[in-house]
Amino acid sequence: MRAGDLLVNPRNWRKHPKAQQDAMRGVLSEIGYADALLAYQAEEGLTLVDGHLRASLDPDQIVPVLILDIDEAEANKLLATLDPLAAMAITDVTAFGELISDIIFEAPAIFDMVSSVAANAPAVSRRRGG
Repeated sequence: MRAGDLLVNPRNWRKHPKAQQDAMRGVLSEIGYADALLAYQAEEGLTLVDGHLRASLDPDQIVPVLILDIDEAEANKLLATLDPLAAMAITDVTAFGELISDIIFEAPAIFDMVSSVAANAPAVSRRRGG
């Protein structure tokens, strides 16, 4: 559906700094939409639970959306727990270093993001773009 037709969740607590926005633009440019936005049917319309940044970058873009069978209380629980759960994962720097060792990133913002994750891993050896 069109990203601009999804309602922003008024309880969204995540903010997206410029570096994250630039990295997301780079990923969308190099790969496209590889993950669905999450929404639920509120009284006002389809309301985002996850994917606010992707939806905001191009409101006219047709995006994949999973419409969850949840109510507002469950949406709030998911909104409060989805990102913190993902943040609990730890980085295996050796495995991450091996993963990125031969990847070429076109967008400098993606390179910068990956480099910050890989600070203790082998250096990213190739870079293209600005």
